[in-house]
Amino acid sequence: MLSPVGCRLHGSIPNILLCIVMRTDVFLSAFIILVVLWRCLTIGKKDNIQINEEIRDKELRIIGSDGQQLGIMSAKDALNLAEQKNLDLVKIAPQSNPPVCKIMDYGKYRFEQAKREKEARKNQRVVDIKEVRLSLNIDTHDFNTKLNNALKFIKHGDKVKVSIRFRGREMGHPEIGLETMKRFADACSETAVIEKPAKLEGRNMLMFLAPKTNK
Repeated sequence: MLSPVGCRLHGSIPNILLCIVMRTDVFLSAFIILVVLWRCLTIGKKDNIQINEEIRDKELRIIGSDGQQLGIMSAKDALNLAEQKNLDLVKIAPQSNPPVCKIMDYGKYRFEQAKREKEARKNQRVVDIKEVRLSLNIDTHDFNTKLNNALKFIKHGDKVKVSIRFRGREMGHPEIGLETMKRFADACSETAVIEKPAKLEGRNMLMFLAPKTNK
């Protein structure tokens, strides 16, 4: 029977497989250790932040976990101080002279930072652009229907693109389109502002309205 220590890669395939099975516990332990080491070495890499043994400056200005100024000391002394408190040494101002480091629980800091970023993304609203299409010969009923739709969009916080499509001989009367656009913008003036004034682009006249901001 092969011993785990005597396993060699140049043996037969059955022997190699047997060795792997026999040493599964060792491989698993080694894998776990490698994962832990990788995390320790890269925990600050996302933001290019140096922590703990990565900090090798001759002198550092240290801030305690409570925000108290602890003065200037060597990186070794600062790291020892952090380890005594079971915390991390984190470089927060690398451009300062000497660089400024703070003693903190970096894992907890990153967790809380990620939580805040997630909450900010959750509360961040995406502004949509809704379109309302008019015509040169639009009647009062249709005009009011389009107007009510635009007001709903604006109240919801969305921007509105107002468009008029010119057909055939209508291209010779852009002033009618401008007048229709002005009437529409005036009707929305209590809740919206003109972000982009009416402009003829090809056969389309476009105008953009945006919700008024509260100052």
